Amino acid sequence: MLQSQYEEHQKELLSNQIEIQKQTMQDIGREIHDNIGQKLTLASLYSQQLAYENKAPHINEKIDGISEIINQSLTELRALSKSLTDDTINSRDTIDLIQHEVDKINELKKCVVSFSFNEKNIKLNYQIKSVLYRIIQEFIQNSLKHSKCKNIKINLEKINNSLKLVLHDDGIGFDINSVSSKGIGLVNMKKRAEIIHADFNVESSINNGTQLTIFLTKKQ
Repeated sequence: MLQSQYEEHQKELLSNQIEIQKQTMQDIGREIHDNIGQKLTLASLYSQQLAYENKAPHINEKIDGISEIINQSLTELRALSKSLTDDTINSRDTIDLIQHEVDKINELKKCVVSFSFNEKNIKLNYQIKSVLYRIIQEFIQNSLKHSKCKNIKINLEKINNSLKLVLHDDGIGFDINSVSSKGIGLVNMKKRAEIIHADFNVESSINNGTQLTIFLTKKQ
């Protein structure tokens, strides 16, 4: 009885924590868009006006360079703002959410990402869906940055009331026992898995790629 109450209390705390994090990210995203974004837009307009009024070509080149930096920063800030305020995780179902991410990565043409699943209609609450989605994003980004892989495979399998997520790349791999290999990416993914009490297992070796398995037990 006490154990059941404790687990229920932990789930409620987790729900509140993720909701607060979500609201905080949305507030930051709006602040970036409304405050910093507007200031950068104004700075861009000022630089364009300076270039128009200035008659010295060598000065205009520097002004154009400054203007380009401002516009690039503005584009990046808008993308960040959109990602923070976006309610995609909540609005999309699990399979569509992952497929959308896979399609985005494949558009970059840096490697081929494939996604397979054994059931289309997988219902997950926001907390679990959010954590699994962020783990997938982190794994893909780590693989693209460090593994020199050509292929990334994602498999989501529903087994009775449990879920098994397997992520695999065919990159250069790493020594799993090496201290230097336990970078921030792996730490982040493991901590995310712990939040939803999922089993977390990484397998890798030199020249044999990397595989991450997340298993969510039926009690979730």
